[in-house]
Amino acid sequence: MADAAKLTGADPIGGDLLASIRALHEGPSRAYHGWRHIEALLALFDEVRSALHDPGAIRAAILLHDAVYDARASDNETRSAALAADLLDGILPPVSLARTVRLIEATAAHAIPPGLDDDETADMARFLDMDLAILGAPDATFDRYEAGVRAEYAHVPEQAFRIGRAAILERFLARDPLFFSPWGRARFEDRARHNLRRSIAALRTDASPG
Repeated sequence: MADAAKLTGADPIGGDLLASIRALHEGPSRAYHGWRHIEALLALFDEVRSALHDPGAIRAAILLHDAVYDARASDNETRSAALAADLLDGILPPVSLARTVRLIEATAAHAIPPGLDDDETADMARFLDMDLAILGAPDATFDRYEAGVRAEYAHVPEQAFRIGRAAILERFLARDPLFFSPWGRARFEDRARHNLRRSIAALRTDASPG
């Protein structure tokens, strides 16, 4: 578990606000998208912080990008971005807050929207790569992630889940490159492709009736 002082440091999001954000990530429905996921991203954030143009915006987006998470809903990213805008109004500088909102919204498609300046594009590339870093985790860690996703979608029948999940992973595998930043590609690309192929093969096994 990450040290609370390390999470806070000199950053503006700490104390009671950080505790409230953490509480948003608790509950039995969050088998993967819980606080442990946030801690993993914060560890990666520490790796690249010195290279970021607006680390405050990135850290805020990490803390709040899954603040709203309902596996039955399709607007989690929009609602999380709106919540971030509300919670952080007056806490982050307006420019950073606007970037935080765009970062969170970008997790819906895991794509960088056009029209951003070079600095924001570079920061968003690293942020999106952090969020997808689990794809490039060691086999056992990745398999726990996949099991967590299945648990979050327990309401979906097995065959439908297998077909839908395989299609999602196939779209990621078809991206070339899969990760946006040089850091992400060097750190995660090869193992992510290995994991995606493994998972797709397992999901496609017995995915059809009979």
